[in-house]
Amino acid sequence: MPEGVELDYILKQQLLSDEELLTLIQEVFIPVGFTRFRLTGGEPLLRPRVVDLVSTIASLPQIKDLSMTTNGFLLAPMAQNLYNAGLRRINISLDSLDPDIFDQIIGNQGRSRWQQVWQGIQAAHHVGFDPLKLNVVVIRGVNDHEVLDLAALTIDKQWHVRFIEFMPIGNVDLFGDRGWVSSADLRQQIRDRWGLTEAQVRGAGPADVFQIPGAKGTLGFISQMSECFCDRCNRMRLSADGWLRPCLLNETGQIDLKTALRSGTSTAKLKEQVRHLLEIKPEINFKGRDSGISGTYTRTMSQIGG
Repeated sequence: MPEGVELDYILKQQLLSDEELLTLIQEVFIPVGFTRFRLTGGEPLLRPRVVDLVSTIASLPQIKDLSMTTNGFLLAPMAQNLYNAGLRRINISLDSLDPDIFDQIIGNQGRSRWQQVWQGIQAAHHVGFDPLKLNVVVIRGVNDHEVLDLAALTIDKQWHVRFIEFMPIGNVDLFGDRGWVSSADLRQQIRDRWGLTEAQVRGAGPADVFQIPGAKGTLGFISQMSECFCDRCNRMRLSADGWLRPCLLNETGQIDLKTALRSGTSTAKLKEQVRHLLEIKPEINFKGRDSGISGTYTRTMSQIGG
């Protein structure tokens, strides 16, 4: 989170209601072919009645996979209820094993959160989430010296660490001149220490998956800055206030589904619009990719949700 950024925009947003969200899932997204859904951020555990929402989505017969990405602040007391509601896969952000560095990265505003997050990870492990993934955004000069310690978390536990290249979307001044570290550099560090092999397990997303020989977990590398994966990106993002975004790296082609729903546009018409957006998504991915660090954005990465 950039220093000094106010979150008034969240308070001013009119968010999709649970009913509107479920309407879009059942009457628009599933009919055009979506079967895998992830509840992400902002922070999904802040949403009122999120456990009930998980239960409803998980119970839909067409859903093949339901997962969640969370900062983990509120996870420990909710982990069991989420699992009971039907959630099976969870990603937790853990950018540092050092509480002070962690707090610097998250912009803690004087409140240390590392212990809460670590307790959330332990709770998710105890409950039985599998896979349990830990997301690490590597920033040069901030947490890149911890790569080996973070990678070591996969050796004795079936935890899956995902190293993500830092995307300075809309935040060109964030961390000054510090930037992303290439996945190739990270892999070489780990290879030099333990060796590294391609994992037999392949994910459904953009990560290239590897494994330390003999480790129980895996290491994934999401390399949106150094290694283009636009040709295999199958992700679209629906913001909490109803904007459907086909590509995280640019704002081309977004659809305001909330306003359309509230103005009486039929779900049949919305299906047509979403289907068209899916057809042109590959072109949007490639053409807009280079604007990912230099374009003008109405929302920064922290506002999009990462």
